Order: sequence, then C-alpha cells, then structure tokens
Amino acid sequence: MAPFTRDGVSGLRFYLNNKPLFALTDGDLDAGDSRNLLQVAGEVRGRLEALRAVRVEQASPRAQAWAIGQAVGATLLLAFALALISRARGRARAQLLQKPLLPKRWFGGRDDLGRVMQKLEQHMLDLTALVGALLALHLWLSFILTRFPYTRPWGERLAASLFDLLASLGEGLVGAVPGLAKVALILVLTRLAVRTLGWVFDAVEDGRLTLPGLYKETVGATRRLTSLVLWLFALTVAYPYLPGSSSDAFKGVSVFFGLMVTLGSTGIMNHAMSGLVLVYARALKPGDLVQVGDTEGFVTELGALSTKIRTRHGNEVTLPNSVVVGGKVVNYTRQAGEAGLPLTTKITIGYDTPWRQVHALLELAARRTEGLRTDSAPIVRQLSLQDFYVEYELEVRMPLTASPPAMKTALHAEILDAFNEFGVQIMSPNFESQPDGAVLVGKDNWYAAPAEPSAGKA
Repeated sequence: MAPFTRDGVSGLRFYLNNKPLFALTDGDLDAGDSRNLLQVAGEVRGRLEALRAVRVEQASPRAQAWAIGQAVGATLLLAFALALISRARGRARAQLLQKPLLPKRWFGGRDDLGRVMQKLEQHMLDLTALVGALLALHLWLSFILTRFPYTRPWGERLAASLFDLLASLGEGLVGAVPGLAKVALILVLTRLAVRTLGWVFDAVEDGRLTLPGLYKETVGATRRLTSLVLWLFALTVAYPYLPGSSSDAFKGVSVFFGLMVTLGSTGIMNHAMSGLVLVYARALKPGDLVQVGDTEGFVTELGALSTKIRTRHGNEVTLPNSVVVGGKVVNYTRQAGEAGLPLTTKITIGYDTPWRQVHALLELAARRTEGLRTDSAPIVRQLSLQDFYVEYELEVRMPLTASPPAMKTALHAEILDAFNEFGVQIMSPNFESQPDGAVLVGKDNWYAAPAEPSAGKA
C-alpha cells in the first residue's frame, strides 16, 4: 500500500507481489462515514491479507493434512461424546425407575399419577439426551467446516447462529426468572394445600375425624375433586406468569386446547357427573353385591367415568356411569345389613305332594348347606298356584363375603339330595289328558316325612 497523486486527486494504491491492484481515494468513502481514508485503507489491507492467507493455505498440502487430522480427531471425540451421552441416559433411566424424582400423588389419590410421572421423567430425560447429542453434532459440524478454507464461512455462520441462539435463550431465561419464581411459589402453596387436605381426608377415612356431610364412602371422590379444583385454580393463577403466555403462539395453542375440550367433553362430563352422583348418593361401593339392569355381581371398581362389576361367571362388565344412574340399581349388600346377603331359589312341585312336606324338605336342605348363616332361619313361600303345580321359593342368608354362585350351587345340590332321599319328585307335571281320579293330598298324608304336625300353618 503506497500513497499517490494523479490529476490533483490523492489516495492510496494497493499492491500484491509488487503488482498494482486498485486505488482508494476520498471519493470512494461513503457520505457521512466518520472514518478517514487511512482507517478505511487499514481495514481493506486486513481483508486482503486474510484472503492471501486463505489462498496460501489452500495451496499448502501440509495445511490440508493438518485440517484433515483435526477433522478426524473431532469425529472421534464426537463418537466418544455420543457414547457417553447414551450411557449416561441408560444409567439415569435405571436410577429413575428405582427412585423417581417427581412425586406420584398430585391429585390426592393413593397412586393416581405414578405411571404418568414415570413416563414424564423418562421423556424429559430422553429430551435432555437428544438436546445434548444435537449440541455435540452442531459443535462438531461447525468445527469441521472451519478447518477448510472453502467451507470456513459456512462454519463461522453456523457457530455464530449457535452463539446467538444461546444468547437469546439466556436473555429470555433471565427475563423469565421473576415469573418462574412466582409460578414455583404458586405450585408449592398448592401442593401444601393438597397435602393438608389429604391429611384431613385420611383422618376421616380412618375414623379419627368426623365431618358433617363427609362419609368414608365419599372421601376418595371428594379428595380427587378438591385436589383437581385446587390445581386448576393454581394453573389459572400461574398462567399469566408463564414465559411466552402473551405470545400469539401460546394463545393459539390455548384456543385449540379449549376447542378440543369443548368438542370432546360432552360425553365425558356426563359420565363424570353421573359418577359423582353415584358416589355422593352412596348407591354402591366396591365390594357390594348389586344388580344394575340385567347385570348382577360384585362391584370391583367405581371410577370417575365407569363402574366395573364382576358377574357370577367371573366376567368383568364395564358400565358407563350414566347408564348406571339412568337404570335400576339394587344393592343387596346394603339391603342385607347384619343379617347377611339374601339368596333365593325357586322350585315347582305337583299338587299331589303335601306343601308341608315341601316346606320341610327345603328347610332341611338349607340347614344341610355349609356356609349359610345359621342365625337366620330359612323362609319358604308359595309364590303362585299354577295350573299343574305349586311354585315355591326358598330364601336363606349367607355371609357378605360368600360367593352367590357357589352358595346357590351347594344349596341346589342339597335340595336334590333331600327330595331324592324322601322320594319326592321335583319334575313338574303338565296336562295332557284328564286324570282318572282327583289329584289331591289326603288328610292322613298332610304331614309326610320329614314334616311334623308342629309345623303349623303356612
């Protein structure tokens, strides 16, 4: 670079290998530029020297070999970093399975969100590992590109974009700290409130505390309902303090979520409200023997949306709560009380068999059946007088924990044995022709064995 003057215009001329390249004068400067000619010339000279160094590097086999060696070393380092991330992810997964970080109970249930929290922890761990792997790939690629002159501009722009992203994230994080602190405080206070109510509900459930309008059967539903209301209220209060809550994207997601809830909540809310009706009306609870429509069995689960009943055949029937509320529910357990569950069976016997003998045989079969309540006497009724036979009903009591199908099977077996033992035919007659004589029971045969005259009247 050397000064020159020509036709009254002075400036600086640039040379490369003693060969002139171009000249720079005051007229080449931008209007309003505060820099003088020497300052601009210094910048131009620096750029030219950088270009010359790049050109020399491109033509140097030694420099190319060194760049290739650096690329190979960076690739090996990348492979080691990815293997380390994968191994750390596997160990962290195993550690989380043994000792989760997030609590399982958020809505007052016994273990209501255990699987959800476990999956959330695993997904967060996978996301962290993925971000680490992508960051390592980004650094590797930008380093490789900057090793070679042809791709160095791409690598520099790639590295600059990462630094700009990290800077913007850091600024956003610093700006979001006050809002995040408020959100954390709201969540902690809500958690404390849920735990306090949980202790109260535990005391009511254990019988250590009595509150008006709150029963053991309704504690579980009340616990979940109050916890859900508290968390929804906390989310509503904390929403404005979330980073980006005022952005258009966040608002769009909120509108979409609200639309989905509106479209899909009609049936769900119907079942959920029906479930609350069942719980607070105390119509049934797990363990009760009930009949809902044509389904009879023991209640195994009374959920928020459906009720599960195990029938006498061992099948599990799931009924929507709206169906249970809209149908007829017969609770045999509630009706039984301390006397035990009622168990009935019907039998038809011809008119030529004394009714007193039938009563005695049915009572004998009931006494012989193992597992029935002995403190409740069996009851025999004549339900109807049909054209060809009399219909009898036997009612006995069994413990609340007994299986109705098994007890009825044992009772039927004893009835068959008793009737066969005393020679009484269970098969009911049907009319085909007029009998030769009247089908009656003589007075001398009114108390056929095992009936006794002290049996009295029906």
